[in-house]
Amino acid sequence: MGNVVQREMKALVGEVKSSVALTAAATALVWTAFLADVVTGGALLAYGVQPRTAAGLVGLITMPLLHGGLWHIVGNTIAGIPLALLSMERKRTDFLVVTAVTSVTAGLGAWLFGATGSVHVGASGVVFGLLGFLMARGFFERRVAPILLSLFVGTVWGGMLVSAIPGLFAGISWQAHLFGFLGGVGVARLLGKRLRQEGRSRG
Repeated sequence: MGNVVQREMKALVGEVKSSVALTAAATALVWTAFLADVVTGGALLAYGVQPRTAAGLVGLITMPLLHGGLWHIVGNTIAGIPLALLSMERKRTDFLVVTAVTSVTAGLGAWLFGATGSVHVGASGVVFGLLGFLMARGFFERRVAPILLSLFVGTVWGGMLVSAIPGLFAGISWQAHLFGFLGGVGVARLLGKRLRQEGRSRG
């Protein structure tokens, strides 16, 4: 029995270390891009999402890496790190899937509905995607652990959703926040459906 517990603890520690390493790598990538933008005098901000322009579509990839200032990136980092770690509670690939999908949904939301001539930058679309994924997991997976996790995340970070209300805050991309959140909910729905199907097939 003792050997089994030791192996399980070792495996758990290994999973936590891997999740922390992946989160650290993603955070380092965002901060590296921010420092590169500072060095170039803000020249990289032109590669954010520019609504309804062909050139602005590159922002679907680059928007999460670019930030308008120090407090912008600090805010996204503070919210993003715990949500990223929590999104890997089941699988580390969940974080990667949510990040990829919500980068696109947040970017498309900004591209389609942003003000003409505006430029949308920041990882907040992905942060809201992680929030949407975690808040919706319990509903779609219908298991005790995800439900408790969803309730916890909603209680601690749910207040962030006010910035997804159209036009409530000037200078904030509600479009990226809203469509990032919806993208995260969509991922939770798809993965939850797959898990329930797998459960039925095993049963």
